[in-house]
This record gives sequence, structure tokens and C-alpha cells, in this order.
Amino acid sequence: MGVYTVKEPCPWCTATPEYVKYHDEEWGVPTDDDRIHFEFLVLESAQAGLSWLTILKKREGYRKAFANFNPIKVANFDNKMVEILKANPDIVRNRLKIESTITNARHFLAIQQEFGSFARYMWSYFDDKPIQNKWKTMAEVPATSKESDQISKDLKKRGFKFFGSTICYANLQALGFVNDHLLSCPRNKTCADLGKQFRPHWL
Repeated sequence: MGVYTVKEPCPWCTATPEYVKYHDEEWGVPTDDDRIHFEFLVLESAQAGLSWLTILKKREGYRKAFANFNPIKVANFDNKMVEILKANPDIVRNRLKIESTITNARHFLAIQQEFGSFARYMWSYFDDKPIQNKWKTMAEVPATSKESDQISKDLKKRGFKFFGSTICYANLQALGFVNDHLLSCPRNKTCADLGKQFRPHWL
């Protein structure tokens, strides 16, 4: 029986309940919500050098520590707040990552000001339409793409930290810019249908 007819979830998601829930409910769903975009910017940046499972388990800790992922509030965090966050066991206690999250929040707001929304900036690299990939195996799924190279390069110029092309591509996968569910995964069709229906609010 071929890979197309056997419906099984993406193999990376089956290890833990956290992965299963994330895969089945969030991963690959396109969105134009800036709050969600900022949340994943924070989480993906924190992941650098760590497993995504580590970050998923700390997600609620991040939500509480970073003002429910409100970029305006995070952009106003000061050095005293950095010290408080560095002592918080519910997040990754890396000073550089904490400071970069605050800096990234400020640059995030600058992009909102320039483009009307951060999501609009990101979707401009895709002509406002998700890419529907048709991978058969995990070995085919890339770690980076032309778009992730372009976005990460531009964001670096704008001052963003901990958001290289690999982290950027993981972000694109998570937020539905690309549908990287395998063809054998039921979520491939679900996310493809969501992608066809997706119409950003600025259109």
C-alpha cells in the first residue's frame, strides 16, 4: 500500500502528547494575527540550540513572563525586568535570548508601523498565499528555503536576533506559510483547504 493511501500523522509529532496536540491543532495553520506572529517569534527565537519540545513545555511560562505576548509591553521591559526573567525557571534563562526578545519586540513594532502589520510584512514574501508542498517523507522536508533566507537576512538587517534561516523556516512551517505536513498525514489536506480559504485582512 502506497504512502498516499496510508493516512498517518507526520512522524515527528507522535512522541509526546504536547507534540500531538500542537501538530493536530496549530502547526501549518495560516494566520494574519499579529499576536500569534509575535508569540511564535518569541518561542522560535528561544528555541535556538534547543528542542521544540523544551519550548512547548515552557510555553505557558513564556506567556506569563512576556505579558501574554504583547509586543508593546515587552518592548518596554527594562534591565530590572531582564534580571527578574533571568531568575525565572519557567523560561529559558539565557540573558542573550531574553534581551533579544525585548529588542525583537521593538523591531516588531517598527515593522508594524512601516507595513501596517507584521503579518503583512511576512506574507508579502509569499504574495499572501501559502505554499502547498507535497512531501512524501521527512527526508524531503527542507531546513531552509529561498523565502526563509530572504526574510531572515532582512530581519537581521533590521536588528533582529536569534532568527536565522533555519529558525525562520520553522516559523514559516508553524504559521502556515508553507504546508509541510506529509502527504500521508490527514492534516496535509486540512491545512491545504485552510490555505485555499485564507484571505488576509488587508486584502
